[in-house]
Amino acid sequence: MSALRTVVVVAVASLVGVTGAEAHESTTALVAAGVYRPLFPASPSQKEITVAAFRLDRTPVTNGQYLAFVSAHPEWRRDRVARALAEPNYLAKWQAPEILGASADADEPVVEVSWFAARAYCSAKRMRLPTEAEWERAAMASRDRADGSTEPAWRSELLADYLRPSPARLPRVGASPPNFWGIHDLHGVVWEWVQDFNAAAAALAGATAQLRFCGAGSIGASDSTDFPAFERVAFRSSLRANYTIRNLGFRCAADAASGSTP
Repeated sequence: MSALRTVVVVAVASLVGVTGAEAHESTTALVAAGVYRPLFPASPSQKEITVAAFRLDRTPVTNGQYLAFVSAHPEWRRDRVARALAEPNYLAKWQAPEILGASADADEPVVEVSWFAARAYCSAKRMRLPTEAEWERAAMASRDRADGSTEPAWRSELLADYLRPSPARLPRVGASPPNFWGIHDLHGVVWEWVQDFNAAAAALAGATAQLRFCGAGSIGASDSTDFPAFERVAFRSSLRANYTIRNLGFRCAADAASGSTP
């Protein structure tokens, strides 16, 4: 059996087999209930958002996993997908609609995937995209704390990650150490879709919205020193659901199983 055939068969088996909470547990991490402090609260009463416990993929979705998806759901091949659902450069790194080729390693994060496509992939796994609050709740963890926002060393590490240009070749998933929850690659690898990616744009609506990403960027911000959060808000607020960007990937989430504990 060829190497590519092996990748497809194994990944299809994995995709088809993920049909319940018990299957999710092997590839996802449980993030305990807690709070998320949005950079730009929608109102004074929303300075903290309560986030229920949930499960999140330990790593971003890979090319190999996404190849299995398009093989099982050919309407999401790049030569068949509706243009309203994905820009023309959808999966442009791949050699052909169902061939990864030399530029897209099976274990690298899949990129150039639209929000519509990412949502369809997660739905096929009986999962969903994480909400912004869930993703940020997971991403605020350092290596050994659920909330690393007050750790100077951790904040310095994140700042270095966000200032580093995206490499021409993405690293394989899982290369970075896991955070407190056991989740890899939340920072410095790829940007990631969330379900409500335009939530920040809605919160920023108003007369001062245009000032918040320039010299007056701290207006209304919950933490004016959190540069990575500003970067994420600015990026997400620029997106449209059919965008396919060379360093934008995703991972899936699911509600925590009833009775689960961290």
